[in-house]
Amino acid sequence: MKKHQITIKDIAQKLNISPSTVSRALKDHPDINFRTKEAVKEIAKKYNYVPNRIAQGLLLDKSNIIGVIIPEIVHHFFSSVISGIENVAHENGFNVMLCQSQESYEIEVKNVDTLLSSHIDGMLISVTKETTDYRHLQNIQEMGIPMAFFDRIIEEVETDRIIVDDFGGGYNATKHLIDQGCKKIAHFHGPLHLLIGHNRYNGFIRAMNENNIPLHNDFIVFCDQYEKAQAEAKKLLESKNPPDAFFCVNDATAIGVLKTVKKMGFNIPGEVAVAGFTNSYISLISDPEVTTVDQKGYELGQEAAKLIIKRILNSEDLPEKPITKILDTELLIRESSLRKK
Repeated sequence: MKKHQITIKDIAQKLNISPSTVSRALKDHPDINFRTKEAVKEIAKKYNYVPNRIAQGLLLDKSNIIGVIIPEIVHHFFSSVISGIENVAHENGFNVMLCQSQESYEIEVKNVDTLLSSHIDGMLISVTKETTDYRHLQNIQEMGIPMAFFDRIIEEVETDRIIVDDFGGGYNATKHLIDQGCKKIAHFHGPLHLLIGHNRYNGFIRAMNENNIPLHNDFIVFCDQYEKAQAEAKKLLESKNPPDAFFCVNDATAIGVLKTVKKMGFNIPGEVAVAGFTNSYISLISDPEVTTVDQKGYELGQEAAKLIIKRILNSEDLPEKPITKILDTELLIRESSLRKK
């Protein structure tokens, strides 16, 4: 049977004083005499009194809870982001309530409703690939609850955003492949209605155009999943004019390409080079290790938490208007693309 947790009311009854006197004594209020303070603290220590944070939060209209919605926790990137968020949140006296949308718009809407009914103080969201209706997100703003997007953002909803330099990452990865002598580079991109997919795609296009490398429409494919990458890579490699390199929107897609390239007997990176995006653990345990763009998940999570906490506390460090914080990415060159040593 669960043991009864002593309350302020219990302490008050034991000492025959009012609960408000106990509360002020525990806070060392100057109006409470020394003997009463000592008696209250002695009883509190004896019975392991713990303040009821939820009740305190209700009195202050604060819960000290940050709601977080992610597409899927199984991805290394999102699990890294969560670690960063929780680290900063706990250091600042906040707890985190996590929801997964499972890449479903309908579940994302339910997630928002669940968090709003849980008396959260602020919300961090990375939207699904399906999200094109933004009424549930606008509702958060209308309720006056601080909100920030991270990684996957919606430009139509004006709020704080924390992202990485996806354009620069896409550009640098493609430029690296070109510098290695690749002339026929395929790009497996993500949903272009999401800014992350759009910016990585634009970075690829910029690098190709600046270096006068021809763009082949057949080489630009919507493909952001491991299984689909295997099938699409096979089609291209079996064509009369196969690519000599692939820049993929994420590491899972890059691994799918890598597996197919090896299975078909091509030399990596001599005949076909491969680069991904994320810097997930699978990019390190593959054979060969995959060149990738470090998306800085943990750091992004930390910055997202710092920003939403400042909004919750109405920090003077932030302007009233929404801000966009962009973190640098880093190209990690590994065996899957390194032709020139």
